[in-house]
Amino acid sequence: MSDLPRKTVVRAARLATLPIGFGARAAVGLGKRVGGRPAEAVTAELQAQTAQQLFKVLGTLKGGAMKFGQSLSMFEAALPEDLAAPYRAMLTKLQDTAPPMPTKSLHATLRAELGTRWRSKFTEFEEQPRAAASIGQVHHAVWRDGREVAVKVQYPGAAEALLSDLNQLSRVARMSTGWIPGLEVAPILEELKGRMAEETDYRLEAAMQEQFADAYADDPDFLLPQVVSATDKVIVSEWLGGTPLSEIIADGTQDERDLAASRYFEFLVGGPERAGLLHADPHPGNFRLLPDGRLGVLDFGAVNRLPDGLPPAMGELITAAVRGDAETLLDGLRDEGFVKPSIDVDAEDVLDYLGIFLKPLRNNDFHFDRDWLRGVFNYLNDPRNATFTVGLRLNLPPSYVLIHRAWLGGIAVLCQIGGTVPARAIFDRNVPGSDLPVV
Repeated sequence: MSDLPRKTVVRAARLATLPIGFGARAAVGLGKRVGGRPAEAVTAELQAQTAQQLFKVLGTLKGGAMKFGQSLSMFEAALPEDLAAPYRAMLTKLQDTAPPMPTKSLHATLRAELGTRWRSKFTEFEEQPRAAASIGQVHHAVWRDGREVAVKVQYPGAAEALLSDLNQLSRVARMSTGWIPGLEVAPILEELKGRMAEETDYRLEAAMQEQFADAYADDPDFLLPQVVSATDKVIVSEWLGGTPLSEIIADGTQDERDLAASRYFEFLVGGPERAGLLHADPHPGNFRLLPDGRLGVLDFGAVNRLPDGLPPAMGELITAAVRGDAETLLDGLRDEGFVKPSIDVDAEDVLDYLGIFLKPLRNNDFHFDRDWLRGVFNYLNDPRNATFTVGLRLNLPPSYVLIHRAWLGGIAVLCQIGGTVPARAIFDRNVPGSDLPVV
C-alpha cells in the first residue's frame, strides 16, 4: 500500500509509462517471435501484461487517471472480442477496487474528520476496505445505533490529484481536438473541470445523495441509501448489499440481465424528472441488483443538477429523428448549440449519422449487446461512409456535457449487461418533450 501521488510531475511521469511500457513490451515480444515463439502466444502474453500495467498505474494514481480507466472499462464493449478480452478483467477491477491507502493514513483522516474518539461512533469497523475507487475507499461498519453502514473515506491529496490529471487531460484534448471544425473544446473542459472538482466535496455529495434518496424513498423498484453522517472528507451512509452489476455482466442469468438493464435504463433517463438530478457516473460499480428485484444506486459525487429535469429539447430532437424529420432535427440542433452558425451541414446527413443510435427506440423492446455497440462504433469510424465527417462538424454545448457522459456511458454499460429492455416506453414516459410514434 502507498499514499496517492500528489505532485504533477510524478503523476505525469507515471501516466507516461503506459505508452512507454507498451512499446518496451512490444519490442520484447518481437524478439520472442524472432526466437521462434508462436505469434498468437506472444500476442496473448503481451496483451495480458499491458492489462496488468493499466490496472497498476491507473489504480495507484487514482484521481482523474483512474476515472479514465473506469471509462475505458465501460467502453470495452465496443471493441472486437479478441482485443477486449485481455483488458476486460483488469479494467473491470477499476470499477470498484484499487490499491487501498495505508492504514496510518486512513486513521489520520478519520481522526481529523470524526474526532479523536472516532471509533466510539461505531460498534464495528472493518479496517480492510470493501471497495476502493478513484478518490476514496469504502469500509463496512456498524453505526452506534446498530445500522450497517458504508464509510467512504477520501484519499489524502485527492483534490490535488484530480486537478493535476484534469490539467493534463486539458492539454491533450486541446491539441487533439483543435482540428475539429465544429467543436468548441475550451468551454467543455471548463465545465468538466468544475463538475469533477465538485466530486472531492463530500458535504456536497452527501446533499446530492440525500436529495436522490428522498425522491426515491419507498420506491418499489429502486433503493438509494440515506446519509447517516457527513464531513468534508468522510461520508457515512446506510449499507447497500446486493449483486454488483459487474457480476451480472460476468455470470448473470438472462432474467437477471433483463431486469437489471431495464431498471438501470429507467434510472438513467428518469432520475432528472424524479429528483431534479442526473447521476452522471454510470459505471457498473455504482449499481447493485437486490434480491427483491430493486436496483440499488451508489456514489453521488458526479451529479448534474437539473431542477427542471432534462431539457425538453432532448425529447423533441430525438422524436424528430425517430420520425425521420431531418429539417426539424437540424433546426433544433442549431437552436441548442450542437451545430454552430458557421458550420454548413446537410440535414439528411445529420439524420443518417444520428439515426444509428436510435435503433433501441424504434421498437417496443430492444436487446442491448456488444455486437450492436461494435456495429455503431465501426459505422461511425468508417471513413468510407458518406456521413463520416458529420461527427467532426457537431459541437457539444457545455450544458449537455454531463448528460452526454452519462448517456453514452450508460449505453455502453447496457451493452455489457446484455439485457432486453422496453427502452421505447421507458424513454417516452420519462423524457420531457418525447412523443415517439406508435409502433
